[in-house]
Amino acid sequence: MKNIKIVAIDLDDTLLREDLSISDYSVSILQKAAAQGYYITLASGRTDNAILPYVRRLDIAGREQGRYIISQNGAVILDLHTRLPIYERFVNPDVLIEVYRAARKKGLFPEVYSESTIYVAEMNPWTERDMKLSGLKAEVIEDFENFLIKTHPKMIVPGEPEVIKILQDELAHLHGKTCEIFTSKPYFLEILPHESGKGEALLYLAKKLGFSREETMCFGDSWNDESMIRLAGESVAMKNAVDGIKKLAKHETEFTHNEDGVAHFIEKHLLF
Repeated sequence: MKNIKIVAIDLDDTLLREDLSISDYSVSILQKAAAQGYYITLASGRTDNAILPYVRRLDIAGREQGRYIISQNGAVILDLHTRLPIYERFVNPDVLIEVYRAARKKGLFPEVYSESTIYVAEMNPWTERDMKLSGLKAEVIEDFENFLIKTHPKMIVPGEPEVIKILQDELAHLHGKTCEIFTSKPYFLEILPHESGKGEALLYLAKKLGFSREETMCFGDSWNDESMIRLAGESVAMKNAVDGIKKLAKHETEFTHNEDGVAHFIEKHLLF
């Protein structure tokens, strides 16, 4: 694995512990990896602003090796040095409107995002929960369908898992060939542009930096990491990952996200 040049790391349930923190040990290992020349790229479903506290915690963004983050599940790559996106993908507005209507029929409240704000048609307990998880503020948009005509990298539909599963099956039948539809958590249904997951973003970034697919590595735990696990040269599932992701990955960490599984794996297999 010494040929690896870039490492993409999911946040929630991968690098982050249950209390959403990064341990001192993990920070130390990732700083050592960056110092040894490995590009360390956080790859999350969160928006840029919701990732930045962890960028500051790692304190490697000043290096070239910590320059980029992948946000919104691969729809955006942000250059932290210029604070400008180098890659953006958007969902077809017509699809978003149809998803919105289907979700509302089931009593669900879809959300779309800017860097710092969650937009929703009506405040609800799921959006309040999302605010606490992401650290973002929320804004109610009265004419939500008209708002969806603007460009949006992704939509999230939060709700009870059994309702989400029914909606996912319906949407996959209608729009499975025009957008990516998956659950990042059982209670989060995500809608992304077609073929615009974390894996596609990782390969785009690697190519930009002059690296081959074989020189990429990733860590993930859930279905929003699927494209990254499938496309990276070396894919690592967390010990606490869902079974489907473990089956897809080439490797599995010895420890869970609460036990610094990412850092232990990197220290053992990459550092010199």
